[in-house]
Amino acid sequence: MTEKKDKKKYFEGLGRRKTSTARVRITPASKASFVVNGIDAKEYFKTEDERRLINDPVVKGQIASKWSIEVKVMGGGMHSQSEAVRHGVARALIKSDGELRSKLKTLGYLKRDPRAKERRKFGLKKARKAPQWSKR
Repeated sequence: MTEKKDKKKYFEGLGRRKTSTARVRITPASKASFVVNGIDAKEYFKTEDERRLINDPVVKGQIASKWSIEVKVMGGGMHSQSEAVRHGVARALIKSDGELRSKLKTLGYLKRDPRAKERRKFGLKKARKAPQWSKR
């Protein structure tokens, strides 16, 4: 029997919101880091609100160990991407430690937000907006 040794053990999580998809990979590390699409998360997400969103699962989950978080995110807008990253990070943290599940679930980080733009229907101007009705 040959044994394979993993140099780096990591946990993956997939997060989605609207049309955004985030592939998250967390690795135990001595120093915490957060990289999104090859750029530091503080540079990628400009607003403080978006930065807070992506760090919420780690901060509010009160995780003691430090993680190196690497994310590939695509599609949607910046806010949608940040919520997709939050969803993916929460899912990856649960794979690393199952006891976090109840805490993250009560915070609502494990539920995929199903709201998305409704498709336009034939005969209408938008999804639900009808052309103005005239009697004659």
